[in-house]
Amino acid sequence: MPDKEPDQKPGQESDQESGTADADTGQPSGKDQERAAADLAATVSQLMRRLRVASPQGALTPSQRAVLGRLDTAGPATTAELARAELVRPQSMRVIVARLEELGLVTRSPHPTDGRQVLFSLTEHGDEAIASVRHSKHAWLADAMAHRLTPEEQRALADATLLLKRLVEE
Repeated sequence: MPDKEPDQKPGQESDQESGTADADTGQPSGKDQERAAADLAATVSQLMRRLRVASPQGALTPSQRAVLGRLDTAGPATTAELARAELVRPQSMRVIVARLEELGLVTRSPHPTDGRQVLFSLTEHGDEAIASVRHSKHAWLADAMAHRLTPEEQRALADATLLLKRLVEE
């Protein structure tokens, strides 16, 4: 049995065990934070799956879509840069960009200052593909928000989005 807190009666759960907030700081207990983190992770995973289903580019893997998106927002990049940005091994990234190149979505060009490297960039077809993916995802999400959430819930979601952005910043 865990140690009792100083003013805890026998048989009474501590804040840590019961999942209540700390009376002094108002902070959720560790158990509450773990539960909230698990719920958030599961919900974000479900949302990502729903967004993938809404996308017309069903033949592309999530990793391929991520690379197209990164090239669209950050511009041309080497395989090593893409691997670091997407947190994968360079060997895995080489397979991803090779497939995107086969599909005509990216093209390679010589690196301007390092002849040993190549830069990958989007082709016109790659630009169209990523624009189509984004449009479909955004349209599905906007429709779901408009039809499933009240205006107050939509504002709360916008506020929560700012918090989520802070969580993923490095």
